[in-house]
Amino acid sequence: MPTRTSKPLIVATSRLIKLCANITKLLSYIFHAVLPNKRFTLPAHAAPWLAPKDHSSIPRIIWQTNFTNKVTLPVYLNYLFNRLMAPRFEYRFMITEARSDFIKENFDDALFTSYSKLQIGAAQADFWRLMVLYKYGGVYLDIDAHAIWPLARVVPADIDELYVTTRKGELSNYFIASKPGNPNLRRLIDRVQQNIEENTLTNVFELTGPGVFIQLLDQNAVPTVSYRHACNQGNFTNEYFQYVDKKAGKWTKEQKKVSIIRQKEP
Repeated sequence: MPTRTSKPLIVATSRLIKLCANITKLLSYIFHAVLPNKRFTLPAHAAPWLAPKDHSSIPRIIWQTNFTNKVTLPVYLNYLFNRLMAPRFEYRFMITEARSDFIKENFDDALFTSYSKLQIGAAQADFWRLMVLYKYGGVYLDIDAHAIWPLARVVPADIDELYVTTRKGELSNYFIASKPGNPNLRRLIDRVQQNIEENTLTNVFELTGPGVFIQLLDQNAVPTVSYRHACNQGNFTNEYFQYVDKKAGKWTKEQKKVSIIRQKEP
């Protein structure tokens, strides 16, 4: 495990964070009842709050994405908390259109064509996170995910990659830390592209998401950390606050109504 701090202390800290975060979430219902249209802007780029101390194999960058940069109070508080837990990390954020532009500019036409076939935002985000980390490196966090321990300790300077495991002990992709050019990320990119071109899977989880990690990566061969000691989801925010401005809702609902992969025109 990358962190050298006692696990019970981290777990206790995470529970305190969860309590405080859930209090802010409850108060946010009142806030948005009074100001239903109030939104906060996530920056496309923000410099570190403090100067980095030393060189790190994994660049000190937090990457996030969302369908919009105009977010509710809970999502914004989640963002601010991550900045607090990673004051020496740069922050970078992309909306849907910026993701597409990034892939078009930095990868070959075949990858961009495969990416462009995806119709569900979550599937696009799954694919994009692999490519942006392969290109630049850094730490990817889902928009509702937050560190529960200082990120520089969770991701020390002397490792090349780190993956999170869930309550079930399985790999997930809501937290990924990697150096640029990581061959494991390249393997994941190639597999997602293959899944898109074969078009036999009907669930985002299996086609572009954690299922690809579970299938392709050997947990005994890659560094992993439990979510209990690194990163939690859904404490500051929830599905309502994340998708209040998106009629299609969460990907689990959207994939029941929309084909993940755009069908070929007759």
